[in-house]
Amino acid sequence: MLTEIIPLWSESEQNVGSGSAIGTFHSCIPTLSWYPADRPENRGTVIVCPGGGYEAKTPYEGSPVAEKLNACGLNAYVLDYRVHPDLHPSPYQDVKRAIHLARQRTEHNNSRSDRIGVMGFSAGGHLAASAGTMWDHESCRPDAMILCYPVITFGKMGHLGSRLNLLGESAQTALASDLSIENRVDRRTPPTYLWHTADDDVVPVENSLLMASALSAKQVPFACHIYPRGIHGLGLAEDIPEIRGWFDEAVSFLSELGF
Repeated sequence: MLTEIIPLWSESEQNVGSGSAIGTFHSCIPTLSWYPADRPENRGTVIVCPGGGYEAKTPYEGSPVAEKLNACGLNAYVLDYRVHPDLHPSPYQDVKRAIHLARQRTEHNNSRSDRIGVMGFSAGGHLAASAGTMWDHESCRPDAMILCYPVITFGKMGHLGSRLNLLGESAQTALASDLSIENRVDRRTPPTYLWHTADDDVVPVENSLLMASALSAKQVPFACHIYPRGIHGLGLAEDIPEIRGWFDEAVSFLSELGF
C-alpha cells in the first residue's frame, strides 16, 4: 500500500540549468512512491520502472505491480522518472538516484540494504537495464534486474520511438550503440530475469534474446522465458493464464537471491 511519495531531487538541484550532469526537468518532478510490505523487516526492495517509450509512464505497470510485490512480502517503490522532452541522461540519473535513496532509506525501515532490485517494462526495462550496466558507484548498482519485454538495443531490432524520445533525432550512431544494453553487459552486471513474447510486434523478442546472449557470454546468472504468443505491454497479464505465471517465477528468482 502506498504510504509516502519521496522527491528524488531538491529544488536547488532542479534549478541547476540545462548544462547540468543530472539533465533537465521539463517533463516532471521525479519521485519515488513507497509501498512497504506488511512486514518490511529483513526483506528486499524492488524499484518498479513503468514503460511508455520514454514518452509517458504506463499506470498499470506501476502501482498494481508494487502492490502485488507487497502481497509476496517484498517492499516496492514506483519510480516516476523523466521522459521526453527530457533526454538522456535525465532518466538514467533518476534511476541511479532512486537506487541510492532506496539503499539509504533501508536504515529506518529495517529492510535489507544489500537487496535492492529493479523491475522495468518495455522502455522502463531499458532504464532498469541501464541501471544494472552503467552504474559508477556500488550504492547505485542494483542487486537484481527483472526485465519485462524490455527495450534493449537501439540497433536494427530496436524500438525507434524509445530511441528518438531518449536520444533525440540528432543523436549520433555512437551514442545509440553506447546505450544499447547488450554492449554494456559485463561480469558485474546483476543477476537478471527476462521475459518476452515471441510475436511482440512493438519491441521485437530479439531484444531479450540479445540480452540473454550477452549475459551468457559474461557468465552472469539469468533466466529467460519466451512465451509463444502475446501482444506488447501485457503488464501483470493476470487475465492470460499461459503468461501470468511470469510474476511468480520472477519472485522465485528474487527469493533465490535472498530477497
